Amino acid sequence: ISLLLGTTITISSNHWMMAWTGLEINTLAIIPLISKSHHPRAIEAATKYSLNQAAASALLLFSSMNNAWVTVQWDITQLTHLTSCLLLTTAVSIKQGLTPFHCGFPEVLQGSYLTIGLLLATLMKFPPTALFILTSPSLSPTLLTAMAIASAALGGWMGLNQTQIRKILAFSSISHLGWMTIILLYNPKLTLLAFYLYCLMTSAIFLTLSTTKITNLATMMTAWTKIPPLATTLMLALLSLAGLPPLTGFLPKWLIIQELTKQEMTPVATAMALLSLLGLFFYLRLAYCATITLPPNSSNHMKQWQTNKSVHISTTTLISLTIMLLPLSPMMFTTT
Repeated sequence: ISLLLGTTITISSNHWMMAWTGLEINTLAIIPLISKSHHPRAIEAATKYSLNQAAASALLLFSSMNNAWVTVQWDITQLTHLTSCLLLTTAVSIKQGLTPFHCGFPEVLQGSYLTIGLLLATLMKFPPTALFILTSPSLSPTLLTAMAIASAALGGWMGLNQTQIRKILAFSSISHLGWMTIILLYNPKLTLLAFYLYCLMTSAIFLTLSTTKITNLATMMTAWTKIPPLATTLMLALLSLAGLPPLTGFLPKWLIIQELTKQEMTPVATAMALLSLLGLFFYLRLAYCATITLPPNSSNHMKQWQTNKSVHISTTTLISLTIMLLPLSPMMFTTT
């Protein structure tokens, strides 16, 4: 309830103090969820997360106070002071996990349960994204473009040698944040569309991993023995997150590259498209481990084809949308 309350306060506020209050409620609500297992890794993750969020909140508060001192305005959309704009960009980047402020996010995600990691990767990024959209006319295009390209590059590059699924998804999140940020100043609606579809695809993958109890590549190799159809759809969901057509994940990347080309930013669009190949490699590796790799089995080992584990309807619904939403995109555009 506190997470929903903090998110609602932040995205619906016009005053900087109310937005800051909502972010603080969010932070205070998620920390007990991260550390509830009382495992040393969970306590370390909660400590790192609280320190990062405290620094970001302090910078956000200082930015808004500095802007109010100069302009006598507490309105979020009236951010005009240059130093305040830079401080706000830094604060929101720390909240989101954009490069070069990404360092704590993979470790925090690795130390959390899969369900808590889902909240960290989706819901907790919504208020900072809303603040970015509200203040986008005042932000520096050069700085945002540089951070977006760096995020796409680092998210793809650092995910290549990971064996832990949660860390791979953390670097995937950093890479997708780069795609959302690159188009922020030119078409904020595309940023929201990319964020919504990213949340949809990530939720489907996290819930599938939680159902099959997969945490690393070694356990993923035996997933096909538990629920074979779910392992197959997990492969398709991972390829959708990579952005391969004709799956849902192709839609935001296609539209973002098209919009960048319209803005005469063809070199930037080319760089982003090439950097997405880095992410495609480790998505393909995950898909290969999930469905194609067969673990060694002794001759007297009974294959666990049928289990009593049931798949929740929310998981199946999200996976269906993750795989098959692209043909519905013309109807989505006409309705919105």
